[in-house]
Amino acid sequence: MKTSDSKYCKCLYFTANALARKIEKLALESWSRVSLSPSHAYLLMLVAEKPGIQPTSLSEHLQLQPSTITRLIEKLEGKKLLIRTYEGKITNVYPTPKGKDLLPRLHECLHEFYSRYSEILGKDESARLVQNMGKIADKLDV
Repeated sequence: MKTSDSKYCKCLYFTANALARKIEKLALESWSRVSLSPSHAYLLMLVAEKPGIQPTSLSEHLQLQPSTITRLIEKLEGKKLLIRTYEGKITNVYPTPKGKDLLPRLHECLHEFYSRYSEILGKDESARLVQNMGKIADKLDV
């Protein structure tokens, strides 16, 4: 059954989650070749592009709770892709050489993901959708 045919098709919660599950499936397929979830991959890209970034900044960029950021970092540390350093109360996150070396492949996965959903939705419609979703998310920021 199509989402638009569901009994709850006029419910923002239902349709947003249905969309999120479908986007998640596309993203997981795109990131599978680096054996990382999309969240882990986005965090690693941020760290590789901004070595020494602090978890608070990662939380803001990725729109995730600090506890979630900590779990993601721990998992990537376990894979030897990141390291944390401590300066007093300040934590900095750095990519390992293995993490840095993965960056070009992460960008390829990101491009593949963008290409896949743009092909399905059309480039203009996908760009509008992303822009509008960002604006709506900002309005609903509670």
